[in-house]
Amino acid sequence: MRLVTWNINSVRARLAHVEHLVATHSPDVICLQETKVTDNEFPLKVFNKLGYEFHGIRGQKSYNGVATFSRLPIEVTESPLWCGRDDKRHLAVRFENGTELHNFYVPAGGDIPDPEQNDKFAHKLAFMQEMTAWFRERRSDDNKMILVGDLNVAPLENDVWSHKQLLKIVSHTPIEVEHMSEIMASHDWIDVMRHFVPETERLYSWWSYRAKDWRKTNKGRRLDHVWVTPALQGTYTAMSVDLEARGLEKPSDHAPVIVDFDLAP
Repeated sequence: MRLVTWNINSVRARLAHVEHLVATHSPDVICLQETKVTDNEFPLKVFNKLGYEFHGIRGQKSYNGVATFSRLPIEVTESPLWCGRDDKRHLAVRFENGTELHNFYVPAGGDIPDPEQNDKFAHKLAFMQEMTAWFRERRSDDNKMILVGDLNVAPLENDVWSHKQLLKIVSHTPIEVEHMSEIMASHDWIDVMRHFVPETERLYSWWSYRAKDWRKTNKGRRLDHVWVTPALQGTYTAMSVDLEARGLEKPSDHAPVIVDFDLAP
């Protein structure tokens, strides 16, 4: 199974990019974040023509939104009302073999890394705390889970272009890194991307629009993640970040992350 996770930053604005992704990589499963469209206006026909018979979508106008498309049968399952808000940041589906796939778009958190001064940052921390509690309650040695998405945290020193300069910048602050560590510990999640690229090497999935030449300056962050529970350890066989997609005309500021799995039927 080839899986792609991608913050597409408006699915309707980048349908040609979706078609390019499918033509280039032929993924079996596509998890999108920040789709920015209501369910009734989602361009489902495009995905159906591309061969994605099964899907789950949760969207709203202009903001947020998650969607999962699959060539394999999936069943949409229930998810919590995170922080008491129906702001379309999580979609859970289950494959026929029992594997659960959780597609997340964690709040970005605004610009000021202080929950007392910034409600958006407070929301982000609360959201992450609820993720920790929810997965801790559901923890089991038998749980076969994949967690993907734009988690809006770059936890490791080499997940950002400058650890020193970004310590006080939202996405790499110590409190966010601590909260992410707690989520990972909640179910002993395994960082699949870092299985393939050691922590000593730089690894990014997001580059700001502000950079005129994002490739040359390479001031990136790894905000997009793929995790698995211990029950799926060793099932991942390859990983890549699609830099070509980031270089297309009018791209998302995120690049798709691609992971191949060898899962039991």
